[in-house]
Amino acid sequence: MLPFAAYLRVYEPLTAFGASEQKAWAEYAASTDRPRRATALEAEHGESLMRLLGRPPHPAPGQESRNAYLRRVEDRLYVCPWQTRLRSWLAFSRLRGNTPVKLMDKFYPKAIADQTADDFDRYKRAKGSAGLRTHIRTSTWHVPLSWFVPFDGTERWLVLGTAGKDVTTTTGRNLIYVTSMAQARRRTARALQVLRRHVGEVATSMEVEDVARWLEEFHPHSLVELDYGGLVHLMDDEALKADHSVAEVAAALTGLDTGQEELAFAMYQRVTLRWKSMQLLESAN
Repeated sequence: MLPFAAYLRVYEPLTAFGASEQKAWAEYAASTDRPRRATALEAEHGESLMRLLGRPPHPAPGQESRNAYLRRVEDRLYVCPWQTRLRSWLAFSRLRGNTPVKLMDKFYPKAIADQTADDFDRYKRAKGSAGLRTHIRTSTWHVPLSWFVPFDGTERWLVLGTAGKDVTTTTGRNLIYVTSMAQARRRTARALQVLRRHVGEVATSMEVEDVARWLEEFHPHSLVELDYGGLVHLMDDEALKADHSVAEVAAALTGLDTGQEELAFAMYQRVTLRWKSMQLLESAN
């Protein structure tokens, strides 16, 4: 069972990395025993489960992952490192910051939690803010509306796979969008202009601005990918076919910018209700 999470990923061209990293990623891409795209998410999830189910559990691996998601466009290789250790540290810090101390002790022994925090602090002192850049963002139980902004409805790639009796056992099931960094930045910048002009500095525009700033941290010739990940297993075939959230968000922005308020509200309402109903599944019995 995959986690019910979606992913926003940036794939940088191989030339964006340093010489030693270029060599390592080129050798990795040529390797025959690396996780393939079809099984990479399962492999990444499996590594995390092994750490958390251990005795004692470990919030983060001892070393950074040497794995990555790869894409090839013609003869050009694009790399999205897993960065499992860094992402685990960041997730652990958020959990620790939002959880009462007594409850936190139920998740991890205090000594393990303190050691993890100390390791992360040393890493931050050594690497600085630049070392906190992650190529992958994760969202559980829903896709944030701001994640739809960098894409166009025509970039949608849907594979329903072969369903068993239980939709959660469906294999080869994906809903993915991929675009160029140039297009992603242009669409995000336009969305920010529309939102600031018509709704001001509200939460929605702040979330879009956060995505825009994140995209600016990467090579301008990168690729950007939205992957519904494990969320596709919460949706039946008809729900996936009917999901055009990217196009609906784009239509809402266009309606807002052209004075078509009813269109803007209808599209916004449609996509918002879809994902709110998905989020409610987190607390369902």
